[in-house]
Amino acid sequence: MCSYNQVNGKPTCADKDLLSGVIRGDWKLNGYISSDCDSVDVLYNNQHYTKTPEDAAAISIKAGLDLNCGTFLAQHTVAAVQAGKLSESDVDRAVTNNLVTLMRLGFFDGDPRELPFGNLGPSDVCTPSNQELAREAARQGIVLLKNTGKLPLSATSIKSMAVIGPNANASFTMIGNYEGTPCKYTTPLQGLGANVATVYQPGCTNVGCSGNSLQLDAATKAAASADVTVLVVGADQSIERESLDRTSLLLPGQQPQLVSAVANASSGPCILVVMSGGPFDISFAKSSDKIAAILWVGYPGEAGGAAIADVLFGYHNPSGRLPVTWYPESFTKVPMTDMRMRPDPSTGYPGRTYRFYTGDTVYAFGDGLSYTSFAHHLVSAPKQLALQLAEGHACLTEQCPSVEAEGAHCEGLAFDVHLRVRNAGERSGGHTVFLFSSPPAVHNAPAKHLLGFEKVSLEPGQAGVVAFKVDVCKDLSVVDELGNRKVALGSHTLHVGDLKHTLNLGV
Repeated sequence: MCSYNQVNGKPTCADKDLLSGVIRGDWKLNGYISSDCDSVDVLYNNQHYTKTPEDAAAISIKAGLDLNCGTFLAQHTVAAVQAGKLSESDVDRAVTNNLVTLMRLGFFDGDPRELPFGNLGPSDVCTPSNQELAREAARQGIVLLKNTGKLPLSATSIKSMAVIGPNANASFTMIGNYEGTPCKYTTPLQGLGANVATVYQPGCTNVGCSGNSLQLDAATKAAASADVTVLVVGADQSIERESLDRTSLLLPGQQPQLVSAVANASSGPCILVVMSGGPFDISFAKSSDKIAAILWVGYPGEAGGAAIADVLFGYHNPSGRLPVTWYPESFTKVPMTDMRMRPDPSTGYPGRTYRFYTGDTVYAFGDGLSYTSFAHHLVSAPKQLALQLAEGHACLTEQCPSVEAEGAHCEGLAFDVHLRVRNAGERSGGHTVFLFSSPPAVHNAPAKHLLGFEKVSLEPGQAGVVAFKVDVCKDLSVVDELGNRKVALGSHTLHVGDLKHTLNLGV
């Protein structure tokens, strides 16, 4: 699917080098290429890339576009052919790519009711195993960000739990955007209530949590009289969705005031659950000694409430990790249109993503806690490697910061990293092992980048070996100032958690 934007001044849906050259050529796509919805319309009406709509239709189809999401090609392709801007053979090629895909899918194989999948219905979707899969997916996606030792909870020792917050009884919110039809919902309130007696107060009538919707008195009274308080806050599609970008990283409206007031009033541990698609600056909660634990649950799907309860009560040991950096609210001052990855110290620009960002973080990419602890031990990894350059290569006689990341010296140049991972705690659990590399400081290289990850499940005291294969020219290369991929020479630091290993790469 080609997007709305331009790359190097050319709309992606009109870029023949990209669609026909890279995607269908280099990547050997054997299917069809679709536009994002109305992308062709946008390149004409909004970007004014062509003078006429017929030109837009012609340039897109000639570039390799096969299918338009929207009505633009349906309205203007015939006129483009009639005007001689587009040949029928170009249209035939696009139609063929679409129809061949349909043929592969069996669209022309006869009465679908007589075919293997012709009688699928809700009963095939909502099987017990599929519903359990939804619950397991939600469990594995939950990220434990803070735990002062109050989690997991003991259901037998809790007489009352206050469940508070605008997302505490969420249903539709849990399935996010571009959603399917759920078999049934288990809200956080229902999931927790299946384990202990609960008292529910929304705190705010909606996630926007404006002054008129804030219901502090009832919320704080519930927290003060309960053994444990669970706050479920965050966002929904009124805050974040396609075509509705957030302008703040703070919790919406007066949610921070609700969280602080409830936490201060709680007579027992207060646990904060954030339900959202994007990150939030919850520094106040992270540093508060009134908040015993923090979880991010994303939009956890139809079984989200059951999964949240499974984690809070210790039936499932959390193993999720953050897929993005959680930035402070100050990061919103960086213009969204400034897409440079690398930081610029001269202007105070902090850079973007875990690879380059130099500013403070609320939580880092890959953060996530467990109810147990894991120890890493390096079993084997090389300390030195040499690239075998061709005779006469300039870098054999000159001191080069890097060499080309292609050619004969790259063929088969790889090594293995073996790690022993041991569950050093008292609970079984899953653990994701991230292997990062920090390259030498050449070509404005990133501070670190992820080479790979593997997940292991270990019983208490059990150890397992995790192996990574590192392709030197692919994995240890950086992009130079001219956009060329180079293998940086010198000391590369491989790290997993606190474990670090230095690899010297030379010629």
